Amino acid sequence: MSSSTSVLLLPLISREQPLADNLIRVLKPNGYNLIVAPTLSHALTEIRRVPPAVILLDRTLMTKEPIRRNQLPLTIPVIVVSPFEQSGGPDDGIADLDAGFDLVFPSAHYRELLAHIRAMLRRRTMTSAPSSVLRAEGLVMDIARHEVTVGGTLVELTPKEFRILHQFLLTPGLVLSRQDLLNRVWGEDYALEEHALDVHIHSLRQKIEADPSRPMFIVTIRGIGYKLQTP
Repeated sequence: MSSSTSVLLLPLISREQPLADNLIRVLKPNGYNLIVAPTLSHALTEIRRVPPAVILLDRTLMTKEPIRRNQLPLTIPVIVVSPFEQSGGPDDGIADLDAGFDLVFPSAHYRELLAHIRAMLRRRTMTSAPSSVLRAEGLVMDIARHEVTVGGTLVELTPKEFRILHQFLLTPGLVLSRQDLLNRVWGEDYALEEHALDVHIHSLRQKIEADPSRPMFIVTIRGIGYKLQTP
């Protein structure tokens, strides 16, 4: 964890203000700034802007807006919390864990929740040594060397293709809209039509896909954008 003077951002996906208020009272004095997002789409915007160390998800929201684990970045732990008066039974918690969430917690135990957050951050610090190499199946990007290989074969990419692929490798399994990719690669103030991005994606597929007409890495999510498919 960073120095005691730093503040870590933790997004809470919830529409329940009392839950948010209770968590803020515990987390803020301990160096965590809670960003409350009422929907998944709002949360993803915040997560893309500043990737957090941990995500908190209100279990009661999942009954109104079904949220799956694979809709959130798989590299970020997700803790499912629920207001104490609305806590489900043990079978509900087991179902959430089986669905891929990392921890299920009734929010009455706020200080115990804080201890779990700290433990997750310690493990993350110990296991996430800085690396300039990103991987997805047989696709490997060495950022320091500015090289990409597929199945061990070096692939020559243009600077823009390299940056686009880098964004996908940073967010495996996460759907990126065309506009989001344009903002990430070209900058938010750069005027560029989405068709220009599609041209770069097409060229990138020609270089990294065994069969560009049936891509295995970068897949199109119709009407939204693209994602890096993970096994």
